[in-house]
Amino acid sequence: MKFYTKLFLLCSLGVAFIAVQWSGSSFHAESLKGARVLVTGASTGIGEQLAYHYARLGAQLVLTARRGNVLEQVVNKCLEMGAQKALFIPADMANPADSDRVVQYAIDQLGGLDFLVLNHIGPSPYGMWDGDVEHTRWLLQVNFLSYVQMAKKALPTLENSNGSIVVVSSLLGKVSNPFELPYAATKFALNGFFGGLQHELAMQGSNVSVTICTLGLIDTETAMEKIK
Repeated sequence: MKFYTKLFLLCSLGVAFIAVQWSGSSFHAESLKGARVLVTGASTGIGEQLAYHYARLGAQLVLTARRGNVLEQVVNKCLEMGAQKALFIPADMANPADSDRVVQYAIDQLGGLDFLVLNHIGPSPYGMWDGDVEHTRWLLQVNFLSYVQMAKKALPTLENSNGSIVVVSSLLGKVSNPFELPYAATKFALNGFFGGLQHELAMQGSNVSVTICTLGLIDTETAMEKIK
């Protein structure tokens, strides 16, 4: 294993340990029963597993990702696991119109939203930056701007439901690292924007909470393929 990969893994494990040590809040599973949840990037990896957890707790789900055929399989599993409702809508977050379309679909189908879980990412090569500005611009749209657009679209219904925005970010949005420059830039943007939004909503007395999940390396198939 390469030196930088080992170093990153050690940092990730350290952050995970600290997070476990600091976590002291109680959680009531029954609070998620019937909750109306939109999960993005839900066809594989973290998004898929989040969908299954919400399903086991009896939530109502709308799932989105690019591949409709894979989403359909995830939806069927969610229904088997106990989801009160599970629907899917294929979308490409590189297309700004899809961001609004997905949120509106979830609101229409579920009668509003209690949780907006933003998790989707675009593919990014693992290696030295080759100067490809167009790919960086594209990744910014998928990994950051679409998050902002979906949050804006969902805020009125989340305000009515005392709802939450959950943003899946990364340790690479906190610590500069080589080999993932465009990806890291989008995660720094997420942490900066939604961290600031937390404060602004609190200052306004908003009913909406914002949770930023800063994750280390997770052994999803996509992540493991990059660092072999």
